[in-house]
Amino acid sequence: MTAGAPVLIQPVPSSEADVPDYMRQLERSAAYLPEDQRGQLRRAWAVGAAAHAGQTRRSGEPYITHPVAVAQVLAEQKVDVETLVAAILHDTIEDTPLTREQLAQEFGETVADLVEGVTKLDKLHFSSRQEAAAESFRKMMLAMARDLRVILIKLGDRLHNMRTLGAQPGPTRERIARETLEVYAPIAQRLGMNLIKAELQDRGFHALHPLRHLILEKHIRGQPMLRREAMAKIEAQLAQRLTNEGLQYRLVSRIKSPWSIYNKMRSEGKTFAQVMDVFGFRIVLHSVSDCYRALGVAHSVFKPLDGRFRDFIAIPKANGYQSLHTVLFGPYGSPIEVQIRTEEMDLIAERGIAAHWAYKHGMAPSGAQARAHSWIANLLESQRATGSSLEFLENVKVDLFPDEVYLFTPKGDILSLPRNSTALDFAYAVHTDVGNTAVAARVDKKLVPLRTKLVSGQSVEVVTAKSSLPKPQWLEVVVTGKARTAIRAQLKQLEHEDAVSLGHRMIDRALEDLGTSLDRLPQARLDGYLAELRYPRLEELLADIALGNRMPSQVAMALAQKDSAEDGAEPGQLQRRGERILISGHERGVISFANCCMPIPGDEIMGYHTAGKGIVVHRLDCPNVAEYRKSPDRWVAIGWDREVTGDYAVALIIETENKPGSLAEVAAAIAKADSNIEGVEYLERDANIAVIRFAIEVRNREHLADVIRRTRRLAVVHGVQRL
Repeated sequence: MTAGAPVLIQPVPSSEADVPDYMRQLERSAAYLPEDQRGQLRRAWAVGAAAHAGQTRRSGEPYITHPVAVAQVLAEQKVDVETLVAAILHDTIEDTPLTREQLAQEFGETVADLVEGVTKLDKLHFSSRQEAAAESFRKMMLAMARDLRVILIKLGDRLHNMRTLGAQPGPTRERIARETLEVYAPIAQRLGMNLIKAELQDRGFHALHPLRHLILEKHIRGQPMLRREAMAKIEAQLAQRLTNEGLQYRLVSRIKSPWSIYNKMRSEGKTFAQVMDVFGFRIVLHSVSDCYRALGVAHSVFKPLDGRFRDFIAIPKANGYQSLHTVLFGPYGSPIEVQIRTEEMDLIAERGIAAHWAYKHGMAPSGAQARAHSWIANLLESQRATGSSLEFLENVKVDLFPDEVYLFTPKGDILSLPRNSTALDFAYAVHTDVGNTAVAARVDKKLVPLRTKLVSGQSVEVVTAKSSLPKPQWLEVVVTGKARTAIRAQLKQLEHEDAVSLGHRMIDRALEDLGTSLDRLPQARLDGYLAELRYPRLEELLADIALGNRMPSQVAMALAQKDSAEDGAEPGQLQRRGERILISGHERGVISFANCCMPIPGDEIMGYHTAGKGIVVHRLDCPNVAEYRKSPDRWVAIGWDREVTGDYAVALIIETENKPGSLAEVAAAIAKADSNIEGVEYLERDANIAVIRFAIEVRNREHLADVIRRTRRLAVVHGVQRL
């Protein structure tokens, strides 16, 4: 015990009469634990009750009833004793004089770590879409990564708070309900804990929209006798056939919750009657082979609806959920939804990561826990590459609300991705380096572009090239948070490197105009200038110059002033002898091309230094250039490198005959000239003539001339001009 700390470790009551009912109830729920471990629970209660002595909840009950109730929630999930002890003590470090050291001495380091982890989470409050909330969410993921039991205790804590939410004032009640629906229920779902998820959703819905919840609940309870009779008849028919097949089974009917009905009505635009007009049953069996036999039985009793069968046993969901799902055409014209699974699958479907707790005795985590750890590890990899907590939260939301597709790697491994994922998402799911160097993919052995959307069951192989790099357009292709984070991180890195390189060339040119160079400047003067402007490194200054946040001429003047004085010349009288900056095509983010004139290699050009954008390149004959003459200090002498590479956007206005097939002929001619069409837009159209704007990509003026020649040769084309 820490020296000087209050003595809070109290003896366990010797008389059963001194043990309250709520504690006895917990011990009954924890009957699955050995007797000595149940003794630890009573010990934890004695310590917790002494620590919280005198504290009450808003309802007026002793405060200790809350942490014991949290442990009760978790005992119903049959978790390990350390989790239950930590649940009983989860508020002690924050709200009582009891210290982490005292807990560790009395109950061990693991319990102390769990309580400390939950204490940190208890300080987090979510207010949707604010930076603080996003940062809190990031911290929660970090705590979960260290020990998943931390989030189990937090979910139990939230569930008991929702059960006693009536004691809270209105605004607090609404805030807690909203964050429950937006954050905690989706986490419970992602961890496969459907029982806790369902209650969190229902109680959150009740607190947020009490009238809607009341009306839906009343409608559910008031279902007509006819429906109840129909349910019984369908159940009897299924049971009879399953028994005749010699199957050992448990058959239960499923009733939708107010929250699921409300969501379906809202998302699918259905009425209450349409949503409720679906019968639901679950068949639980002993083995996987029995599940497939039961599926055959169900399909022989009622006809299956085409395209409504899903096999989540062969390809489980990301959170470990397994079942056969089928929809049958019922005798009353209503669909019958049937789920078929084993007892073990049913346990995992209801309890998720808590189904088979495997932390003790050095056992490996269960499949559900391993998947949860893998998911959190991927999130943490994303957060390390993410600059903003808000961006991280948005990425996580993609993963918390997925409609999944299941895909095979060439080795037969299964990857699950959100609906509408592309081959590029798949590449980043395999590994960040695979995504960064991807050039194409083979889907079911056919070569496809990276933007191809994937569907369940496909086999995907990623084609990579060491020289390949992410492109900004990729952000419009991917849907997963991991891919988006990795692409942004790589683009930022590439842009920074290019900005530093370009800034170096710009400041050198400006210094050469003043008769010196960066290499010839005294290091002390350069260090002093960086310190004065609060730049930690020279690279940061160079990047800012390239991005237009610092004018190279002004920086050069400040750095070269002393040299100018020593040479006996005024800075303004120095000869300008700097050379043009040459565009090679490898610049990313620091040189952009104006949409007004769309310059391409071979055009006479000028650069304009724009704050935050770097150098914007215009053609010299661009009408907007006259406006820029008012700021000559922002002009940049710029030209094309002899070995310039890349594709450059340009627009053609093509006048064609307005008849079927004309546009296709023009598009074919452009494609034969090895040019990519980015967009097509009709500008004018009458009975005879169509004027079409083609946005295309070319390598240089010679390539553009070839495209124009090929299109002008077409009989359907009356005129071609560059915009």
